[in-house]
Amino acid sequence: MKLIRPDWQAPAHVNAFTTTRQGGCSEGVYAGLNLGDHVADDSAKVAENRRLLATEHGWEAVQWLQQTHSTVVVEASAEGRVPEADACWSDKAGQVCVVMTADCLPVFISSGDGSRVAVAHAGWRGLVDGVVENALQVFSGQQDLHVWLGPAIGPDAFEVGDEVRQQFCDYLATSETAFKPSANSGKWLADIYQLARLRLRHLGIEQISGGDHCTFTQTTDFYSYRRDGVTGRMASAIWIAN
Repeated sequence: MKLIRPDWQAPAHVNAFTTTRQGGCSEGVYAGLNLGDHVADDSAKVAENRRLLATEHGWEAVQWLQQTHSTVVVEASAEGRVPEADACWSDKAGQVCVVMTADCLPVFISSGDGSRVAVAHAGWRGLVDGVVENALQVFSGQQDLHVWLGPAIGPDAFEVGDEVRQQFCDYLATSETAFKPSANSGKWLADIYQLARLRLRHLGIEQISGGDHCTFTQTTDFYSYRRDGVTGRMASAIWIAN
């Protein structure tokens, strides 16, 4: 089971990673460690992949979400419910927060003292609508936040239309620096990592790391919806150690 871990300065008792597709028991287009239960994979295999992941890391309380590209943030719970949301947070030791991605950007957040953590699923729509800002609200009053940008589609593979570019630029004019013309007329290549960094710095967040993977081109390690259409999902998890 290969994992991508953050290169950040969060306290040592804050654990975080994004899974890859290596490991697991899914087959065919889902081959590997598919953790998405909504992509038409064999449900028994997905359940086994989740069990393998939880056993590997000693998880007992895991918050999975039903993601809808919203800006909804929920507190993680051990009750087993699966709320509609695209970010979750916790200040309880042992409570794991999870989002799933396959090109979208997972944004990990830790308070400076490691007393509170969160992770957000930020596709372009969630990012432009404010899912990261909403996640940061649960850290109100806390200092020295650490943010890691987990594996997402890279800046040479993420083609968008002019309407997407315009929405980002309407919010923050400097967002234009995160776009370059595509070979396809009227299209742009967007750097979702840079778009996230610009918004975070606009909010006063300076300790930002990550942003050096491409789920679209790194075929051995990552599922990619843009590349394959029907595919699996990686999990991005964060929790405070017991």
